Amino acid sequence: MKKISDSFGLEVVNDADIIKRASGKFNVDRVKLERCLYNDTSVFNKFTHDRERCVALLKATLADSLLKNNCLYYGFISFLISADITHVLKILVSDNKKLRKQIAASEGVSEKDAKKLIKKNDHEIISWVDFLCRKDAFDPSLHDIVIPAGQIEKENGFEVIESQWRNDNIQETEASKQAVKDFKTAAVVDLALLKNGHNMDVSVENGQVVLYVNTSTFNFSKLANRLSIIAHSIKNVTGVDVKKGDGFRTSIYRDQEFELPPKVLLVDDERDFVQTLSERLKIRNFGSHAVYDGQQALDFIQSDDPDVMVIDLRMPGINGIDVLKQVKQTNPDIEVIILSGHGSLEDEQACMELGAFSFLHKPADLEKLSETIKAAYAKIASGINYQHSDL
Repeated sequence: MKKISDSFGLEVVNDADIIKRASGKFNVDRVKLERCLYNDTSVFNKFTHDRERCVALLKATLADSLLKNNCLYYGFISFLISADITHVLKILVSDNKKLRKQIAASEGVSEKDAKKLIKKNDHEIISWVDFLCRKDAFDPSLHDIVIPAGQIEKENGFEVIESQWRNDNIQETEASKQAVKDFKTAAVVDLALLKNGHNMDVSVENGQVVLYVNTSTFNFSKLANRLSIIAHSIKNVTGVDVKKGDGFRTSIYRDQEFELPPKVLLVDDERDFVQTLSERLKIRNFGSHAVYDGQQALDFIQSDDPDVMVIDLRMPGINGIDVLKQVKQTNPDIEVIILSGHGSLEDEQACMELGAFSFLHKPADLEKLSETIKAAYAKIASGINYQHSDL
């Protein structure tokens, strides 16, 4: 990579660079953007579409960089670049597992740790590309050049890249420069739609926006008009066309509630109770997910970020108080509501002193629990701020 960047005079831009810029530009937590790239899709995403919003933010940030030219993009962000931007040369350098282990060993990594790292990295990239493209990460259609590093000398690999770099087919043109502008416009339109509760496929060509409705709707004309108004509000949009996508069918269409999207993790060893509670909360437009013991809850928050946790006080193994302690140590922004069937005043005082938002008694009154969850989320919701107007 260094030889390529030095030889062609390119600035290396990696995932961390784009994440840092996006985080600063849009006031979004860097960890949220990292999870978007490297973690599996959250169980809450079907309620919030947070991953789609983070992708739109990263694309908009990446577009600003693409306008400058003379960059070498390295990492997961490279898969965000539209195929319509024809002056970008996409290169996949791949090694088999044996060679990757040898490289790891040369850097002092044990064979056991190398296996874990390779498995983790492969899973991350496969999951990411599947989410973006519904294709395998190594699909040849995603790359202009595929170089099997273990089967070709480095110098020969560089010569292949250099010859393609000089090819007239990948030189910048007026059309490819317009494609970069359209790429950014599509990201901004997508972000505006998501902010208003609409998850659509978006394409842009010369400022003309096409929106594909793949969800169910009862009144297509009314929805199309609403979507058109949102898209027309974005700078550089010259026209909007709303079409029925492959997944369209006539039914009742409901917007996502994105202004305050509560993601609720329920923790209780009584499976029937917590599953029923989860379904009842979903009916009330809460994004809820259930786990069945304290350890599952602690494992869950290592890779996902609920806004509110509702935790049973008495559970086998790690009890509610211990979960509360660890949550407040590792994830202090999560608001915790304790549910207790037989808790004492002392238990309640202990939980509140440890940072619980509220202490409620079973059987849970759904109305009261719903209002408490809303209040807990309202406490932190002001920190969620995606400002598409700043683009």
